[in-house]
Amino acid sequence: MKFIDTAKIYVKAGDGGPGHISFRREKFVPKGGPDGGNGGKGGDVIIITNKNLNTLLDYRYKQKFIAESGFPGGKSKMTGHDGSDIIIQVPVGTIIKDANTDEVLFDLSKENQREVIAHGGKGGLGNSEFATPVNQAPKYAQPGIQGEEFWIVFELKLIADIGLVGFPNAGKSTLISVLSSAKPKIADYPFTTLVPNLGMVYVDESKSFIIADIPGLIEGASEGKGLGLEFLRHIERTNLLIFLLDSSSNNIKQDYAILSKELENYSPEMLYKKRMICLSKIDLIPEDLRKEITEELIDPNIKDQMYISSITGENLQALKYKCWELLHN
Repeated sequence: MKFIDTAKIYVKAGDGGPGHISFRREKFVPKGGPDGGNGGKGGDVIIITNKNLNTLLDYRYKQKFIAESGFPGGKSKMTGHDGSDIIIQVPVGTIIKDANTDEVLFDLSKENQREVIAHGGKGGLGNSEFATPVNQAPKYAQPGIQGEEFWIVFELKLIADIGLVGFPNAGKSTLISVLSSAKPKIADYPFTTLVPNLGMVYVDESKSFIIADIPGLIEGASEGKGLGLEFLRHIERTNLLIFLLDSSSNNIKQDYAILSKELENYSPEMLYKKRMICLSKIDLIPEDLRKEITEELIDPNIKDQMYISSITGENLQALKYKCWELLHN
């Protein structure tokens, strides 16, 4: 399934039904009073989260959602039926914005969360509502009030406990494939991962967490270069960031500094997220060089640093327990 994490749609709530103009026609009552009923309320446009959805793809093909209008009032003071609501289902983690102002209207971060995005119009009053001692036979009824309508934007932010951050080809896809049941595309060239991947990692029978493999960042990602800007939003909801650094790089510290700066440029709040550092592909490093690489702290402020190999499985179980510890400490 193609991953789509933004969409723009038009929503229109139903208009209220018009009030009715009529008069009683009873035997032996030549001039009965007004008996026009009120119009029904227009249907609402309602958005509900669905945990089984993970993409906004459907809304690239259907972009207009219009609820049913209320029905007209009838004679004998009969109120018209309300219009039917229209339900739009979106993945958990969807943010709804006003397309014109970019204002966040709702942040749908809970399962089965239900929000009315556009309210239906109120039905118009029938002429029976306007009878007075002075005007006992009003020939006027209200039209229904129009329902709300506007364009909105969906933005999906994946909900994961941990976000994997690293340059293209740092080994993120391979790591998530061996830690979880996720099966991302893996190859030996940059930008293999073109969409975020989620994986459930089981530490033991009662402990698990969700990890997100974010497409590789490059220097300048926060300014729109590469794929990073498109997917950086998915890191915002995570509780822990794992910086996956290629231990065979010529300058590991510089790699870390670039990644850290890109996150900060995207959102200063990233500085306050819990972090750990993993040196990947340690199996490619000769034994006599490992100690030199792994003993030096890449960031003095981060004590949680370990080296791993997704190929040999070295330290992967320890990584799971360390992640669990950091998430619940």
